[in-house]
Amino acid sequence: MRVLFSITMTCFFTVLGIAQKKVLQHTDKEIWNHLSKVQISNSGDYMIFTVKKGEKDQTLHLKTTKGKTIMSSPRSSEGRFSYDSNYVVWKVNAWKDSIKEMKRRKIKKKNLPKDTLYIYHIKSRKTHRIPNVKSYTLPEKWSGIVAYTLEPKKLLSTRNKDSKRDTTTIRNSKKKKLKKVSKKNGYHLVVRNLENGLEDTLKFVHRYALSREGAFLTYATSGEEQKSMSGVYLYDVNARKSTLLFESHQKTTYPQLTIAPSGKKIGFVVDSDSTKSLIKKPSLYAWKSGNDKAELIVSSGNNASNLLVSSNEKLSFSKNEKRLFFGLRAAPIVKDTTLLDEETVNVEVWTYNEPRLYTVQKMQVQNDQKKAFRSLYDFSLNKMIQIADPEFDLVRYGDEGDSEYAIVGNTTPYMLESQWTAQRPMDIQRVDLSTGEKSIIGIKVYGRASVSPKGKYLFGYSRRDSTWFTYNLKTLKYQALTKGKIFYNELHDYPDDPRSYGFAGWTENDEEFLIYDRFDIWSFNPDTAAHENLTNGRSSKTQYRYIRVNSDERSISKHQNWILSTFNEATKYGGFASYHSEDEEIQQLITGPYLFGKLQLAQQDKKNRLLYTRQSFEEFPNLWSSNLSFKSPKQVTNINPQQNQYNWGTAEMVEWVSLDGKLLQGMLIKPENFDPNKKYPMIVNFYEKSSNRLYRHHPPTFGRSTINYSFYASRGYLIFNPDVYYRDGYPGESAFNCVIPGITALIDQGFVDKDNIGVQGHSWGGYQIAYLVTKTNIFKAAESGAPVVNMISAYGGIRWQTGLSRQFQYEHTQSRIGGTPWQYPQRYLENSPIFNIDKINTPLLIMHNDADGHVPWYQGIEFFVSLRRLGKPSWLLNYNGEPHWPLKLQNRTDFNIRMSQFFDHYLKGVPKPVWMEHGVPALEKGINQGYESILDDKR
Repeated sequence: MRVLFSITMTCFFTVLGIAQKKVLQHTDKEIWNHLSKVQISNSGDYMIFTVKKGEKDQTLHLKTTKGKTIMSSPRSSEGRFSYDSNYVVWKVNAWKDSIKEMKRRKIKKKNLPKDTLYIYHIKSRKTHRIPNVKSYTLPEKWSGIVAYTLEPKKLLSTRNKDSKRDTTTIRNSKKKKLKKVSKKNGYHLVVRNLENGLEDTLKFVHRYALSREGAFLTYATSGEEQKSMSGVYLYDVNARKSTLLFESHQKTTYPQLTIAPSGKKIGFVVDSDSTKSLIKKPSLYAWKSGNDKAELIVSSGNNASNLLVSSNEKLSFSKNEKRLFFGLRAAPIVKDTTLLDEETVNVEVWTYNEPRLYTVQKMQVQNDQKKAFRSLYDFSLNKMIQIADPEFDLVRYGDEGDSEYAIVGNTTPYMLESQWTAQRPMDIQRVDLSTGEKSIIGIKVYGRASVSPKGKYLFGYSRRDSTWFTYNLKTLKYQALTKGKIFYNELHDYPDDPRSYGFAGWTENDEEFLIYDRFDIWSFNPDTAAHENLTNGRSSKTQYRYIRVNSDERSISKHQNWILSTFNEATKYGGFASYHSEDEEIQQLITGPYLFGKLQLAQQDKKNRLLYTRQSFEEFPNLWSSNLSFKSPKQVTNINPQQNQYNWGTAEMVEWVSLDGKLLQGMLIKPENFDPNKKYPMIVNFYEKSSNRLYRHHPPTFGRSTINYSFYASRGYLIFNPDVYYRDGYPGESAFNCVIPGITALIDQGFVDKDNIGVQGHSWGGYQIAYLVTKTNIFKAAESGAPVVNMISAYGGIRWQTGLSRQFQYEHTQSRIGGTPWQYPQRYLENSPIFNIDKINTPLLIMHNDADGHVPWYQGIEFFVSLRRLGKPSWLLNYNGEPHWPLKLQNRTDFNIRMSQFFDHYLKGVPKPVWMEHGVPALEKGINQGYESILDDKR
């Protein structure tokens, strides 16, 4: 009897414990932490990451890779390890709330608090702080210094008594005349030795660059301090000495500046035209070690092409530093500045046969004004080679600029048809980088043209015939690699040519090309197409993908083990595996009911320590540490311990059969305290196919377009996310055939309240929901975000974010009609909800913003005014100035509140809020939100 009583009380308190867990509120989203900016030190001993609470300030954390906390720094950003792993450097910002209060007091931007630079020595635990820092840089492949720029401030120029170097001291003396440093005059650049703290200040710097490997820095000054000459300098970090390489008059500018990896060469563009001429003629200069001064190597108009040196094209040296890449450009089109506004014709002329639609041209005006043609200067030949030209303007080359050849492409002849085909083939030529000689490779070549790492092959995937291919750039021989084989998307359901699964990369010296199919990695000989399956994952439905763990990696070594990500399509389990390339064996290192990701391997650690994340619906993606064996992984962060205090949820896979006989999968989210004997309201949320994300975590956030799964599960909702497979020409019907039987299958299990089912989706999901509610009354409420309801008018619309016509979307991509309105008028009518709005009996909440650059927002207006015309319960939310989704926090918060109130009213019987009963009149916009219940309404 006592045993029974004990068991009974234990069960009672267990149930009570669950019942007493908190339910997520919107305010809880503000306390949830988010992990980002993870780095492991090169030594493998330490890690840094930032944690952001809600959308407030973020905190930088430094820990050992065993999980021991070393230090934390609030309101911090841009954290980095020094190359030798001895230091951490970061910036500390002002509190966001304090900035807001200052803005309320109308404090000018220039008077707002500036950032402070923190330098932390890990072993000694000592911190050095430097105020008023604008930006900083650490060397990429060497250690010893940090270079930082100071914010404009009144500075007193002084002379360092211990050396001849100029330094700058901040003074508040009224007796001294202070010099105001402004953006126009450049910034003061300080080079600080991390070990001894010695600093050199380089004054009035407009531009600077650190060498990647050698201890050198180059910088350009304006000469503003004493109205002196401007110049370009080389700063030797070890000698702490600046050498003047080029000087000019005060108003000379240096729009581009670069330094070779070794620091032994420098390139820069000089604009010494001090007049107000509308056509500037910059020149390209270069300096190399051993020379006293920089030399002119290319001048504007004085080259074979009679083009100008570009001020906008970035400069870069090749790996062996024998080539300097730069840009040439045509002279700009000059506007007549003497014309008054009333004399200027203001008209857009749209022409039917232009390669680019006028709206696209308009979006790309700035790019067109800066357009440059890639060229190089060869120091070994003392010769300039123009690679690109106005016709063949797309450039690719390999071996980090050392390759024998480049390829150039011309897409212009095919731009017009890409308006509706969504594919853009190109004519391709080979360019000899030593002579500039060009040879034709192919005409109207489909597939994005790329060059192999060593530059021996052009390669790509042609969607037109679903084939990976190569061109040998020495012989110009074409080789089809996968013709007749299935290396295209097997689940493709668009009225278009299928895409590929991508590729892993190339092995050393371009010997083998590694291509993905649905599951495996295949090795191909690029000249003969001989191939081999390296992973054999198809039989177990396991997908293998290569993980690049070294950011400097250009080729994949066959003499080292590879780290692969794994994903099992049947179980949805993620994991990591090791591929032993020499004996061609795969070892599963770790797997389970989780998503694994963000793997980082220490680059100079013999222990091969690494970090990764692991997540599931119930488990936040915390950091885990291990080595390459994965034998003893350890969780080293616990970012949201408060989650255990809340009623959360669980995720499981469900299956059913579509109306056209296809076995389907979907995700079902249940509340943590789910009782199969109860009935629950359910919200259906879907887009296309999401079941592979079964183990994705959903932290509480103010999302921009969709319901938050953890939030709604905590509040007692079921969430169903079904996969949808489409039939060309019938996207709406396809959604119906997949989604509705999935819902009825769940209703048959007895725990779904069939009278309280809602549906929610955005964009393509919003369209499908608009279609479904014209065909069924199974939903008691629906939220449809940025929906297309009239495919005929939308077909002729513009995607204003890019200026592209929307025609391709209906003919070949997501909207899946498969042709034009004049080819398939009935398809456009049948798939457009606008023509069946009278059949809608489901209350609708619509969100469509007036700055939507994806879907024309008049689609939302068409939807709403038609519903309003018929007296159907409906509401339209338009967040002014927002794009396809609300991005501003206040608007995302508002959207989340209104959407939850909408569903709570219809699916749980909660009284209406005031905004649903009376709206928010224009007079009250931004003043009264109407969130309060109508039961509390005072009006």
